[in-house]
Amino acid sequence: MTATPSAGQRYTPLEMLARLVAFDTVSHRSNLPLIDFVEDYLAGWGVAATRFPNAAGDKAALFATIGPQDRGGIVLSGHTDVVPVEGQAWSRDPFTLHVADGRAHGRGAVDMKAFLALGLALVPDFLAADLRTPIHLFLSYDEEVTCLGVVDGIAAMGRTLPRPRAVIVGEPTMLDICDAHKGVRTFQTVIKGFAAHSSKPQLGASAVHAGALLAAELDRMAEDARLRPDTGGRFDPPYDTIHIGSFHGGIARNILADRAEILWEIRTLPSSDPEAGPARFAACAEKVLARMRATAPNAAIETEMTSDVPGLAPAPGSEAERLAMRLSGRNHTIAVAYATEAGHFQQAGLPTVVCGPGSIDQAHQPDEYITLEQLAAGEAFMRKLMAECRS
Repeated sequence: MTATPSAGQRYTPLEMLARLVAFDTVSHRSNLPLIDFVEDYLAGWGVAATRFPNAAGDKAALFATIGPQDRGGIVLSGHTDVVPVEGQAWSRDPFTLHVADGRAHGRGAVDMKAFLALGLALVPDFLAADLRTPIHLFLSYDEEVTCLGVVDGIAAMGRTLPRPRAVIVGEPTMLDICDAHKGVRTFQTVIKGFAAHSSKPQLGASAVHAGALLAAELDRMAEDARLRPDTGGRFDPPYDTIHIGSFHGGIARNILADRAEILWEIRTLPSSDPEAGPARFAACAEKVLARMRATAPNAAIETEMTSDVPGLAPAPGSEAERLAMRLSGRNHTIAVAYATEAGHFQQAGLPTVVCGPGSIDQAHQPDEYITLEQLAAGEAFMRKLMAECRS
């Protein structure tokens, strides 16, 4: 249990990181205790915040503005949820920040509560700076599972919230400026067959056999994509990828399976058509279903898209890119293999980059950490932003 912050209470970035890590915000749990803490902390400094709850009411995003309320400014965006710790060999309690040998260890320390901690710890300094351009803090949820925790807040920008000039999504990039990443769509395909004795397959329809045909088509799609690489050299691998993560069905060797399930995904380059792969799969499913219904009229194949994370396309010279270059001292951009919430902001017409302290190499691992050197570099980045927003 974490204590409610007192009015006007100051925290160093490391102290704030410790407070945030102490909240167990694994994606399948509520993030409301953390949101309550942040909202109370901001209120103690006279900063109002707007919540965007999910449909179930057990999670919420939070948006707050420091500085002028009548204009758009710079969004510092980060997710509050973290990945699970079960099955990982942690040397200490993952939800108690442990500092040793120049590293701060804890679940979410680098992905990505450090970025949130920096923005929150500097709120008193942002207020004292008398900003001319506002700094907006945006805390989301469910980034690790669907990336949909930002969408309601983004939809309000330019309506009930100010429309920002630029967005910085603070995923760990070692403060390099990411202007491109792949999009990802995930799918669940359920095949419903009809059970019969395996000696008489004409009396039923095997969902496993049908699933094997669909899996083979996904494999062909993956190979075709591999033969169409992006020539820009920015992505690794330089092509769309199709992956089957789970395929199971059936209850016995001598029974035609009446049900099977495939969990699969497509990761697309920003230049690729995200509709092409699912359309090809759907066409194959129609042919397979026709074959099944020849012996099992009630057979079915149902595919549900379980998440849709748009890619981030390069936008050379955008306000977000130019700002991040000034703040980080970099003169080039990078592409990353993982997906983020940045594509949702870009789809809404908001200039967006991904740039934050720490390395993705330390994320999602036991004894996850951010170095104190990177935390300090992130603070310097934020203070440069504060100086920019004063002028």
